[in-house]
Amino acid sequence: MWGLVGWHGGGAHAGADHAPGGCPSARGGETGPGCSPVWWREWVVDVAGEGGGVAVGGARRHGDGRDVVVVGGGVAGCSVVVQLLDAVLRPQQAAGGPVRVRSVRVVDPHPVGWGLAFGDDDPLLLCNSAVALNSLRAEAADDFLDHLRQQGWEGAPQECVPRGWVAQYCRTRFDQARARAAARGIEVGHLSAVVRSVEAAPGGYRVRLVGGGWVPADDVVVCAGVHRPRVPDGFAVWQSHPRYLDSPYPSARLRRHIGRSPSRVLVTGSRQSAVDAAMMLCRDGHRVTLASRSGQLPAVRASLAPPPRPFPPLQRMARLDPADPCLTGRIIRCVVEAVRMAGPLPLRHQVSTAANPVRRLHEETVLAETGACAWAHVGVPLIEAVIALGSALPAERRRTVQEHFAPLAGRYITAIALPNARRLLGHLKTGHLRLAGRYPAAVHHDGDTWRVCWPDAPVETFDQVVNATGFQPPQLYWEPTTPAVYLDDPPPAPAQVVDHLAADLRVRSHPTAPPERVWIVGVATHIRIPYANHLPHVVTQAHHAAAQLLYTT
Repeated sequence: MWGLVGWHGGGAHAGADHAPGGCPSARGGETGPGCSPVWWREWVVDVAGEGGGVAVGGARRHGDGRDVVVVGGGVAGCSVVVQLLDAVLRPQQAAGGPVRVRSVRVVDPHPVGWGLAFGDDDPLLLCNSAVALNSLRAEAADDFLDHLRQQGWEGAPQECVPRGWVAQYCRTRFDQARARAAARGIEVGHLSAVVRSVEAAPGGYRVRLVGGGWVPADDVVVCAGVHRPRVPDGFAVWQSHPRYLDSPYPSARLRRHIGRSPSRVLVTGSRQSAVDAAMMLCRDGHRVTLASRSGQLPAVRASLAPPPRPFPPLQRMARLDPADPCLTGRIIRCVVEAVRMAGPLPLRHQVSTAANPVRRLHEETVLAETGACAWAHVGVPLIEAVIALGSALPAERRRTVQEHFAPLAGRYITAIALPNARRLLGHLKTGHLRLAGRYPAAVHHDGDTWRVCWPDAPVETFDQVVNATGFQPPQLYWEPTTPAVYLDDPPPAPAQVVDHLAADLRVRSHPTAPPERVWIVGVATHIRIPYANHLPHVVTQAHHAAAQLLYTT
């Protein structure tokens, strides 16, 4: 037997409100038929303890068709469900496709669509990618744009919109797919629960739930997202302190923790999460200091949008020889050639070289406003080239190459969207925001006050500390005794880190073992794919997994 154990949900910190009785609130539309309907409750088998426990509930039903369980209801999980049902419900499949699907069930403790990445309705939290990149359907790139047009939005496809709009879009498409499936006799639903494991069982799998019970499945797609915040240097001993917050998400949790009284807040980090934290805290009247090792903010661009033209150098980069000892040099050459093709200005006129981070932010904001940042046009094709090349590299070589380019990638691949850069400049001007330019040498807490010792600077006091250094990627562990695959939390017995995932994205007990009918989609594929959170590629993975599920045995 094998298993996927310890998954806490792609939106474990999505901040969804829950109504009495355990069902999420009406924000996600979960109080209707989709929230643990009768047929769904009949399928959940209540197990009173491990081994020897008495199973109470409906037994597995008999009949034609496969029962699919999708673990995680964020963007990745919604994309799997929508594209799977698109394929099943096509007119040419009306007489019965290669595999008949009887039911599709999403298991996630939060409302469908409202995962950590997009499931926050604070209007300040913008997508970093443009509308044109946020479709759930690999074969319909304008699907998100079409959805927004139907809501009356008149913006451009290159614009960035609030992340909560993506969550609402996911929920809408899920509900539409569910209604279409119901008309064809396919049951689609959502169970608000946390998955503990996916275990082999006679004729299929058991998706075990935290707190007891399990759901039977013929096929499982695991769309585990991030949920474990990184621990910033110097703060390991303060993780449970009441004036320390491990993440700025969800925004409602941040507001509750900091309170309404104006506070002095130290935010660790200076990239996307820190930018989000600074904007929300400054808006609410707090005074914020950003502190990071680099002391630098990311670059500024209008948005991460589809390129206006092809970039042959990056297409060539995707086909580079993984064994080439000069690989990093060839990558640099391809990127430089692509940037030169992007616009008439030389690169030195598209970026700021100012040493002062505030001045640099100001200059790069002006460059983005005037359309001088042609380098931004290569962002999407560069990410796609890195994904194509990186997935072909051995794991150790891939890590080495990624570490080599990490400083540049951190500034330009994850650049700040122009609206956010303008907001940061406004807060810097009013004095509500400050960039420390250094990282604390030591941190102490005295009563209600944090005392921060800066390198070569006086001690400074703060009321609150917010960690905004990002999240650990999901990590899989193989435990051979059970055997089982653990996610995030290693088992008590000795286990090996799973560092291999084949191109089919299917779980295997070891690289040469036959594949299980369990697929991994989304951020957890980082063990094979760089930028595993790049939404267009996640949607491509979901399309791939749905097609395999229907057409492979």
